[in-house]
Amino acid sequence: MSAGGKAWLKSFTTDEIRELRAIREHRAWLTIIVNYGLIAASMALVAYAPGALTVVLALCIIGTRQLGLAVVMHESAHYTLFKNRRLNDFVGNWLAGYPIYLSADMYRAHHLEHHTKTWTEEDPDLGLANGFPVSKASMARKVMRDLLGITGLKQLIGTTYLVVKVVRGEQVDAGTLPLRLERGPAIRMVAGTVVTNAALLAVLWSLGQPMLYLLWLGAWLTTNKLVARIRSIAEHAVVPDPADPLGQTRTVRAGWLERLFIAPNRVQYHLEHHLLMTVPHYNLPKFHEMLRDRGVLEGACVADHYGQVLRRAVV
Repeated sequence: MSAGGKAWLKSFTTDEIRELRAIREHRAWLTIIVNYGLIAASMALVAYAPGALTVVLALCIIGTRQLGLAVVMHESAHYTLFKNRRLNDFVGNWLAGYPIYLSADMYRAHHLEHHTKTWTEEDPDLGLANGFPVSKASMARKVMRDLLGITGLKQLIGTTYLVVKVVRGEQVDAGTLPLRLERGPAIRMVAGTVVTNAALLAVLWSLGQPMLYLLWLGAWLTTNKLVARIRSIAEHAVVPDPADPLGQTRTVRAGWLERLFIAPNRVQYHLEHHLLMTVPHYNLPKFHEMLRDRGVLEGACVADHYGQVLRRAVV
């Protein structure tokens, strides 16, 4: 972070920063319970009242909660999930990353480089942000590919192809894949994904509802990819000043509907996360309020809702 980017620290005491960084493990467990609770409730709704409307609603909620699990994995990558690092990594992988074909171990190296090199040529996530704004036709095609499962299928095949090459000992370029591929963690990710998904299917089978697993798989292939795209656009695309820590990433003041269908687990507070990446997600709203009340956010990249962001991303 540049010297100018640290100016906001003058508005905070050491004790306030320490409090913002405090890990409260019961809050981490609550986040995980809420995410899986909403997934379970969505499946139960379809089992109780099967129909096109309930299936679409379930796909939307499950896809967003899968993004929520990615956020939990992201927390573990920053070591802000649990104080015990073995527990932090175990939960980040087995309860969050592996079920959605991700690995906290491989994500960590990739993601921390993004934080240290944001909006530079070495930023591994640069390709996700610098292609905007796009035309309405281009955005429509992206959304259509997401909802038809084309994006998800390409990711599934592409990730598996790269993992197989890594397991064979070949060198690969992960490209825009949010993972730093390594042989050992790659093998564990594949095994963990198989085990966790088999466990989910087994639970549903024991309840007499094995077909509900299609909601999990279908959401991962479709709605999850759309909300992940919206999140990516909101975080770094069409920002006012890539060189300024207060202008190179964005916070969105999301309402409750947007938090339910687009922005789980306080993921909308991305500017605050980049200013101080060791703040757990449940403390980000407080951090935002403190920055706002002390005038730090005047002129910063803050949007009122996701619609406002998408209008800027489409020309």
